[in-house]
Amino acid sequence: MSVHLHWFLPTGGDGRTLVDRHAYTDGGVRRDRITPVSGVRAPDVGYLAQIAKAAEQLGFEAVLTPTGTWCEDAWLTTMALSQVTERLKFLVAFRPGVISPVLAAQMAATFQRVSRGRLLLNVVTGGDSTEQKRFGDHLGHDQRYARTDEFLQVVRGVWGGRPFDFRGEHYEVEGGLTALPPDPLPEIFFGGSSAAAGPVAARNVDVYLTWGEPPEQVKQKIDWIRGLAEREGRTVRFGIRLHTLSRDASKEAWATANRLLDDLDQDTVAAAQQALGRSESVGQQRMLALHGGSRDKLEISPNLWAGVGLVRGGAGTALVGSHAEVADRIEEYHALGIEHFVLSGYPHLEEAYWFGEGVRPELAARGLLAAGPAPLAGVPAANGRPASAPGGAPLLVSGGTEPEPGGR
Repeated sequence: MSVHLHWFLPTGGDGRTLVDRHAYTDGGVRRDRITPVSGVRAPDVGYLAQIAKAAEQLGFEAVLTPTGTWCEDAWLTTMALSQVTERLKFLVAFRPGVISPVLAAQMAATFQRVSRGRLLLNVVTGGDSTEQKRFGDHLGHDQRYARTDEFLQVVRGVWGGRPFDFRGEHYEVEGGLTALPPDPLPEIFFGGSSAAAGPVAARNVDVYLTWGEPPEQVKQKIDWIRGLAEREGRTVRFGIRLHTLSRDASKEAWATANRLLDDLDQDTVAAAQQALGRSESVGQQRMLALHGGSRDKLEISPNLWAGVGLVRGGAGTALVGSHAEVADRIEEYHALGIEHFVLSGYPHLEEAYWFGEGVRPELAARGLLAAGPAPLAGVPAANGRPASAPGGAPLLVSGGTEPEPGGR
């Protein structure tokens, strides 16, 4: 089992701090408790294309796009970027509750043909009722997972190339059909830590994704999902969603992490924690429990730092250390059964180079990467910085004492 490396496409904006143009207060609608932050990069197609091309050049297999109110639409954005890349795949996140499963199956088939087989699907059931209601979805938490179960059954059914009938609690389909099924069928990624999520993963998905919890907790999740899948007569593979901050020396990486914390005043952290605490997502609550809203003891496991989760929802932990140390941690997760690593960093352009030119060679030297197209040749590093990155991949710097909170 080889390691598959993926990067993140910040379609909600990017920058040099953990906070950006989004706002936690009242779900990001009111801005009276925040002030603008400098250095924010808008998610225009030019900048996103830079990240996508960098990821492709550096040997990442795919890029993940988020979904939600504060992001550009993942389907449209990635389709545009497929036209300026050659082999990079796109892990497109979408919510099953706001689209017909037959239409989603058709969209996936079209995407596969236009992109020449470069689509992966990330099904996001949704853990925030406020966010769901913005899109007209009023189901409760467990009902949303039940609907996702039916949704995926329909999608796989209509990919069969013959008329497909389905009658369930949430969907009724008569003669559902994707006239030209996708080839290959897109792999389906899915995450969820609640009791309602596990059976959905076991019955339907190819890759179960977890956020970056300490290894022992990740092992418990793997054992849980693997056991459920075995009872369904299926095999599920596993992935993990993490930020990364690696440098030539460990002290440089931790100094950068500390600079990220310098941007966070207590009011910003408190506002973020209050908003995140309202989430119905069990996975989100597990992320919050790792740090408890405190800056103390944020290294919750060797080289695993929970500082991101002080102000950002979703993936709240980062691998921090030297390139070799970060590779050690990836190797540790891999030994537990993690195959897919979906990574990110702030800013995403520069951190892609730090990881791609620093950690990826370490993993290759250990025989953890599958044989495939090598990263495109770049300019040799100079002065301890990846010279092929714009600006030489400088260290992150403080952007102010009252930055604008944000999250996905």
